[in-house]
Amino acid sequence: MVTLTAPYVSGFLAFRETPFLLEALQRLETSQTTLVPQVVFVDGNGLFHYREFGVACHLGVLSGIPCVGVAKNLLQVQGVLKDEEHQSQIAALQKGGDSFPLTAASGKVLGKIFVLYFQALRSCDKSSKPVYVSVGHRISLDTAVRLTHSCCRYRVPEPIRQVPYTQTLQGFVRSDTSQRHALDVKDKQTSASARTSAVVTAARVTSGGADRGKLASCQI
Repeated sequence: MVTLTAPYVSGFLAFRETPFLLEALQRLETSQTTLVPQVVFVDGNGLFHYREFGVACHLGVLSGIPCVGVAKNLLQVQGVLKDEEHQSQIAALQKGGDSFPLTAASGKVLGKIFVLYFQALRSCDKSSKPVYVSVGHRISLDTAVRLTHSCCRYRVPEPIRQVPYTQTLQGFVRSDTSQRHALDVKDKQTSASARTSAVVTAARVTSGGADRGKLASCQI
């Protein structure tokens, strides 16, 4: 159980949750070095933020690990608005992986938006609701978008999607030598809000080929 001592203040989420995320990463580095993530996906924003330094930037700088911010809702900041123009851009997205830049009033590209379609079993139902991808740390925007897309089975990338819905999980990492390692994940009796801070769910992307996008999910 994680006890969050800092209050929630809009725009300062990193100060509330990053210490616990960083602690979880540090425990991986000392106890399970083979599972230290190559990239961390954060349920929040990176440069696409009021101060251009969201929770994905905060965690990335402190950990030294590349981080990607993936948000489910649009942060209306620096002239980016959920207006008719924005809605028309969303409507123009035709297929999974399509994207368009989110440009601040200054002209700086803060992030990209892209749509990932739901695909239920025995169904071709689709969802056009987008997610918002932004750079956190040590990664380019194009790479962040590509990795996010490669880790998605549904709208939200698996490293983030699995956190709120999974109580007990067994994940696998496929290394560059194609050896599979099982990772036993214990059930944690945490609340949904505490679990966000207590869990680091990482994607390890192999060098290429059929193994690209294999995931390792670690609940700590």
